[in-house]
Amino acid sequence: MSISETAKAAKNASIRLAAAGREQKDGALAEISRAIEGGRERIIAANKVDLMAAEGTGAVTSNEDRVCGAAGENGYVSNCRAAEAGSETRASSETGGGGDGEAGGIPGGKAENAAGGGRLAGPLLKRLRFDEEKIAGVCAGIEDLIKLDDPVGKMTARTELDSGLVLEKVTCPIGVIGVVFESRPDALVQISTLCLKSGNAVLLKGGSEAANTNRALAEVIAKASAAAGLPEGWIQLLETREDVAEMLAMDEYIDLIIPRGSNEFVRYIMDNTNIPVLGHADGICHAYIDGDADIEMAVNVTVDSKCQYVAVCNAAETLLVDRRIAGEFLPRLKAAMDERGVEIRGCEETAGIIEVKAASEEDWGTEYLDYILSVKIVDGAEAAIEHINKYGSGHTDAIVTANEATAERFMEVVDSGNVFWNCSTRFSDGFRYGFGAEVGISTNKIHARGPVGLEGLTIYKYKLRGTGHVVADYSGQNAKKFTHRKL
Repeated sequence: MSISETAKAAKNASIRLAAAGREQKDGALAEISRAIEGGRERIIAANKVDLMAAEGTGAVTSNEDRVCGAAGENGYVSNCRAAEAGSETRASSETGGGGDGEAGGIPGGKAENAAGGGRLAGPLLKRLRFDEEKIAGVCAGIEDLIKLDDPVGKMTARTELDSGLVLEKVTCPIGVIGVVFESRPDALVQISTLCLKSGNAVLLKGGSEAANTNRALAEVIAKASAAAGLPEGWIQLLETREDVAEMLAMDEYIDLIIPRGSNEFVRYIMDNTNIPVLGHADGICHAYIDGDADIEMAVNVTVDSKCQYVAVCNAAETLLVDRRIAGEFLPRLKAAMDERGVEIRGCEETAGIIEVKAASEEDWGTEYLDYILSVKIVDGAEAAIEHINKYGSGHTDAIVTANEATAERFMEVVDSGNVFWNCSTRFSDGFRYGFGAEVGISTNKIHARGPVGLEGLTIYKYKLRGTGHVVADYSGQNAKKFTHRKL
C-alpha cells in the first residue's frame, strides 16, 4: 500500500472512529491490553532482535526466521531491517527525529552511539528494551486510560442567540495525526491508545532501532481493536524515512503532525509541510538554585532532575546557581553527583569552588541525555531567567527557593511550557499530570502546550440548533435582536 493509500485509509477510518462512543473505545482499549499481555512472548522476541542489532552483537541474517520462530507465527515482522540499526549511527527521540539519522533529506539529531561503532549509548538501550516489566507498565497505563473521561463530545460553552436558537461549543477529534517518535516501543503503545481514546486515527513512525518491536505491537493493536469493532485502518505504521517525507505532502488526509525530536528535525518538518505541526523539540531543561533555597532540598531536587532517568526530555541539563549560595551548595552537590557518576561541566567561577571540566558556550544549549550536567553561577534570579530564556527550549524549568515572591516572578517570566517551584523537572509528564500519558511535550504556543494528553488531541466544533431561523430576520430596518445569553 502506498503512503497516499495509507493516509487515505486512515482518513476514512477517522470519520467512523470520531463517532465511536466511550463504551466502544474503552472496550477496544481493554482488548488491546489483553492482546499485548497475551502476545508478550512474540513481542519480547521481536525486541530481542532489535536489542541485538542495537548492541552491535552481530547482524541477524533472517529476522523473520528468528523472531517468527520464537513467536510461532509467520509474517508479522516481514521486511525486518534490524541490521540497519546495528550498522548506522542514529539520532533518536527526544533528541533526534524518531531514531533515524540524517538521510533522505530529513535531518536527525545528536548521535546516539556514545560507545562508537553502531552501538547505542547505554541510556538509549534502556529505552529500547521492551521486557515483561515494560509490558506490565504499558498495560497498567491502558487501564488508567480507560478510567479517564471521554474527551470527545464535551460541551464547553452554550449560548442562546435568540429564543429557540442555541449555539453549543463541543469537543471533537482532530482527525488523522502523524507522529514521528523515538526508538522507544512503549511510546508506540501510549501514542496509539491516546489517539484511540480521543477518537483520532494515527500514522506512526518510530525509530528504526525498534522496527521489529514496533511492527509486532502495531499488528497486535490493530487486530485487537478490529476485533472490538473499531474501523480497520485507524492505526498505520510507517517504515522508512522516505515514508515520512511522503507523509509531509499528505495535507489532504492528515490533520496534524507531531514530530518528537531535535529543534533541527522539528524545523525541517515545519518547513516542508502544509500540515499543522505540534513541535516536540529538545528538552534543554534548567534547575535554578536561588540564594534563599534550602540546601538539602536543592541537592535532592537537582539529583532527581538530572539522575532519576537521564535519557528523557524532562531531565535537567543545566544547573544555574545563585552566587550567594554557590560556596555552600556546590560542594554538597558535587559529592552527590560523584556518587552517581555524573560529569559536571562548569563555568570558570564554578571551577574555583569544585573540580569540574570547563564548560563551553555550546554546553549551555546542549541536551546531553546522559550523565553530564553543565553548571553556571549567576547573579540572582533575574540573571537565571535571562539565561533560561536565551538558551532553553521552552520545555521545563524549575526554581528552588524559600522566597515565594522570587518563585512567582520566575514562573511568570520564564517562557516555558512547564515552570516548577521546589520540585523536580521530571514531573513534566502527561501521566504524572493525570493526562493518561502523552503523545509528546509541546513547546509551541498553539492550542496545546506542555504535556499533550487527551485534551490536547481534541479540537472543537460549533453546533447551532434552531427552529427554522433565517439570517434575513436579523437584518434590515425591523431586524430582530440577538439575546446572546449564556446558558
